[in-house]
Amino acid sequence: MAASPCRGMTTARPAASGKASPEDRAVTEVSLAFRGLEGRVSPSLAEILAMCSFTVPPVVLQLFLLLFLASPATACTEQEKHNLLQFLAGLSSDGGLATSWRNNGTDCCEWEGISCNGDGAVTGVSLESKGLEGPISPFLTNLTSLLRINLSHNSLSGGLPAELIFSRNIIVLDVSFSRLNGSLPELPSLVTTDRPLQVLNISSNQFGSEFPSATWKVMKNLIALNTSNNSFTGHIPSSLCIGSPSLALLDLSYNQLSGDIPITLGNCSKLKVLKAGNNHLSGILPVEIFHATSLEYLSFPNNGGLQGELDGAHIVKLSSLLTLDLGGNSFSGAIPESIGQLRRLEELHLGSNNMSGELPSTMSNCTNLKTIDLKINNLTGDIGKVNFATLQNLKSLDLMENNLGGIVPESIYSCSNLTALRLSANHFHGEISLRIGNLKHLSFVSLSRNSFTNITKALHALKSCRNISTLLIGRNFMNEAMPQDESIDGFQNLQFLAMHQCSLTGRIPTWLSKLTRLKVLVLSKNKLTGPMPSWINSLNNLFHLDVSTNSLSGKIPVTLMEMAMLKSDKPAIYLDPSLVDLDLLIYAVDPSKLQYRINSDWCKMLNLGNNKFTGVIPQEIGQLKALLYLNLSSNNFYGEIPQSIGNLTNLQRLDLSNNHLTGEIPAALEILHFLSEFNISNNDLEGPIPTAGQLSTFQASSFNGNPKLCGTMLINHCSSVEAAPISIVSGEYEEWRSEVLNNASKQENDAQRRHHRWH
Repeated sequence: MAASPCRGMTTARPAASGKASPEDRAVTEVSLAFRGLEGRVSPSLAEILAMCSFTVPPVVLQLFLLLFLASPATACTEQEKHNLLQFLAGLSSDGGLATSWRNNGTDCCEWEGISCNGDGAVTGVSLESKGLEGPISPFLTNLTSLLRINLSHNSLSGGLPAELIFSRNIIVLDVSFSRLNGSLPELPSLVTTDRPLQVLNISSNQFGSEFPSATWKVMKNLIALNTSNNSFTGHIPSSLCIGSPSLALLDLSYNQLSGDIPITLGNCSKLKVLKAGNNHLSGILPVEIFHATSLEYLSFPNNGGLQGELDGAHIVKLSSLLTLDLGGNSFSGAIPESIGQLRRLEELHLGSNNMSGELPSTMSNCTNLKTIDLKINNLTGDIGKVNFATLQNLKSLDLMENNLGGIVPESIYSCSNLTALRLSANHFHGEISLRIGNLKHLSFVSLSRNSFTNITKALHALKSCRNISTLLIGRNFMNEAMPQDESIDGFQNLQFLAMHQCSLTGRIPTWLSKLTRLKVLVLSKNKLTGPMPSWINSLNNLFHLDVSTNSLSGKIPVTLMEMAMLKSDKPAIYLDPSLVDLDLLIYAVDPSKLQYRINSDWCKMLNLGNNKFTGVIPQEIGQLKALLYLNLSSNNFYGEIPQSIGNLTNLQRLDLSNNHLTGEIPAALEILHFLSEFNISNNDLEGPIPTAGQLSTFQASSFNGNPKLCGTMLINHCSSVEAAPISIVSGEYEEWRSEVLNNASKQENDAQRRHHRWH
């Protein structure tokens, strides 16, 4: 940087020269503090600076700015003020904006979110995230100097006035993330001349009906069009690039568009971003699309009906491409060798297609790659042909569910920035290299459903990856011994551990007690023996425990009833979706902003089924009030079903089948209003099945194998004595029942509020 002769200005000189003429010096900073200036900063200051950096000498620019800023500002006209107040009056809720404007005086140019030019005419309305509700008033169209409108992230409703879209002055219109509905206005017959609109963002609303086709004929100046996350139907208009030749961004994703991709999109010579994923498009990817050689982002994922092979001869024309996302379709054939010519490529998503063949070795040339997603295809061969050591920017490698084999190449362990590695459901074999410990940023590892060996070495290698939060290594290491080595540590950030279906022998190891952040532990379908360890309650964050289908024995330890996360009355804490959904991890999506609820498979669960546990089911089990799923089936439990299970009012699935339980079904279970699955078959229970609540809704299969039970859903109906109504039970029970019902009602309301927050 060099000090400018013009005080308050800083200019940059060309690096190749120690001296620059006024014509080739660019203004990089304007500092006019403490100059006693009055007036309003022009909203076009950035445009002035942009212009000056090419043509205007700094001295001239400073004089211009000083004169401009020293000029007295003109207050907005009464008509401008009237139009703004009428717009506000048309809302059902202004989010406190009226008070804010009133407190800022009578000059509307000083009002929050309003900008004006030097003549006092309103040029900008920027009211994003203000809590506005209700329809958009057409009074905004009376602001004849208005250039920019931003009403995004509000709760606006009704339609979008056609006057705004076809305005003679508005260049930016952003109403995204609201509740606008209806159809997008078609071109009025009276509008025949081009409109100045450059940016139209109506994404994340509730617009529907057929996507307009004629509207774009007068949008010659349109640069960016975002209609994503609505419910538009129909076809992608073939007139888009003809009517809007300057189009640089087109986002039509997350709608219900159908039909073929129009070949005319190839006429968009300035198009950089083309997104139309999550629709119902079909047909092939037309070769004409590759004529749009400015493309940097080409995205058509999750349409399902797109098919054909990738044309290697044409794809190389997109030399500026940064992202290629065609996942979730029906593309077939091999990944073209020419992919290696896309040297700028950062993200490659071809997952969930029918791709075949081997990974091309030329992929090593794409040294800017950050994400490779080739999951769920028919790829074969040895991935060692790709020299991953050249991909130093790689953060995510997903090859799940293919037919790849061989030993994991050592070059992968040179990808020092790798955060996610998913090789599951392939035919990899051999041992996990100790070099995996070099991947210090690794947080997501899924190696399950392969043929890896030496689990002890694998754990010692992986423990050096200090940032691992998800480790899925099930269905490997067949019939090996569960490592009991106390020196296994280092997994201080591990939250999800799955070591299932390995037929591992031995006991549940003590080193697991060191995993203090663990939330999910899956050890099912092994050959583990011995008791459930008493230290299990020391894992304060654990809320999902599955040790089913082993040979564990002994009584249930009382400490199991002390698991903090299963006792908590706080709203159920679900697993961060990104821990199990790699796509969310890759895209760094905030789950709270998605229409997404984590799969109930990872809910608050205790599964001890299909083991050799004995003794009575402890009454203390009623302390685990947060449980959604309890499975104690296929063990050797005896005695009565504890009344305290009625305290588990969030319970959705309860399985006590195939034990030696006796006595009657506790009437307390009628309180379990959320039960959707219930099984107490093959015990020695007796008496009537309670007729109130959810229990009366289950089929006979839930109760079979208890010959002494009676009920309306069984062959064995109850006599009048056996079927005595619940209302005759003791007053003590009625008092308890009333209390639990009140708690259940409160929890149900809380659950509904949580559900609405997720959606």
